[in-house]
Amino acid sequence: MTRREATPGPGSAGGGAAGLDWRRFRLTWLALPGSALAALVVGAGMLLALGANPVTGYRALLDGAFGDSYALSATAVKAVPLLLVGVGICIAFRANVFNIGGEGQIAMGALFATGAALALPGLPGILMIPLTILAGAVGGGLWGAIPGAFKGYFGVNEILSTIMLNLVAVQVMNYMLAGPLHDTTAESVGGLIPQTQLLPQSSWLPILKDGTQLHLGVLVAVLSAVAVYVLLWRTSFGFRIRAVGLSRDAATYAGMRVARTTTLALTLSGALCGIAGSMLVFGSISHRMVTDGSLTGFTGSAGFNGIVVALFGGLNPLWTILSSFVFAGLLVGGDAMQVVTNVPSDLIVALNGLVVVFVVSVEFLRHRPRVSGETSPGGPPEALAERVERVATVEPT
Repeated sequence: MTRREATPGPGSAGGGAAGLDWRRFRLTWLALPGSALAALVVGAGMLLALGANPVTGYRALLDGAFGDSYALSATAVKAVPLLLVGVGICIAFRANVFNIGGEGQIAMGALFATGAALALPGLPGILMIPLTILAGAVGGGLWGAIPGAFKGYFGVNEILSTIMLNLVAVQVMNYMLAGPLHDTTAESVGGLIPQTQLLPQSSWLPILKDGTQLHLGVLVAVLSAVAVYVLLWRTSFGFRIRAVGLSRDAATYAGMRVARTTTLALTLSGALCGIAGSMLVFGSISHRMVTDGSLTGFTGSAGFNGIVVALFGGLNPLWTILSSFVFAGLLVGGDAMQVVTNVPSDLIVALNGLVVVFVVSVEFLRHRPRVSGETSPGGPPEALAERVERVATVEPT
């Protein structure tokens, strides 16, 4: 009897093919909202411990993030880099590589995009905006391709290489903003701030709704998420990415170029992070690239928060759209909550961490039965190849 023909376990309702597997239903559809709810419950306990009223705090958070059209637009704009980074993380994680270098890739994408705008200030907006987006993708993609090639061709741990490249990126950024790209005009506040000069107006992202912060980057981010979904589940290249992520041995046996696919996966992941960097520059209020000398001073930790967004979205680009909006609401509303309750803003960081803990725990529970029943990676190549074939029919959860 094959595993598919086995008698349904107690988790299946009705015992037939049409029966509903309640355990899978709970872990698939209720797990992520449940993780967020559990994090909020623990967060309420933290608020009480800090002497604040959780109801007042959460009401202020909701009003600050979703209370009116301006708050909604601020949340949507905050979600743009989170969504782009999160979608890039989805690509990398589907290939079973861990891109922890989003911070550096954002910075390099921003530098490339800024350099392109300053080099060609006379271009009209219809050409300038696509150029800056493309330049951002090139900068982030190159910074992602380096650890991708190290991983694919030399077996270097991508977690270490991406983190180390973050450290390199911050030094490159500081050098460029304090040197070749530094603002030397009269408006530079005596040259004390590492920043570029005001960027050409043709490069500014157009505002979609007057009286709000909503700019074109929101549409770019959403379309990017849809495009990546199509790439991963409707193209042969996406099939290869998921096959390599499922089993490198099986993918190799099936004749796939594993090293090349791994490199391209991290390159695409980095490119999306680079686009996030260009959005941060050309969608900013200052319309210039500026930093306080640290990566987070420019990125706002979007490179790390994007990982949380991707995990909460189940590594599905479409669900990541909703996930990014929710987490952006936490970040934007967290400022309002801090004002009302006088709690530290780090509480929002703690809430994000709690969500990650709960989501990762649920992912372990969701995949443990499947992994325990499958052929081990050291099994026969034919058995491993069957796993690759199944990837073609697996839809995202």
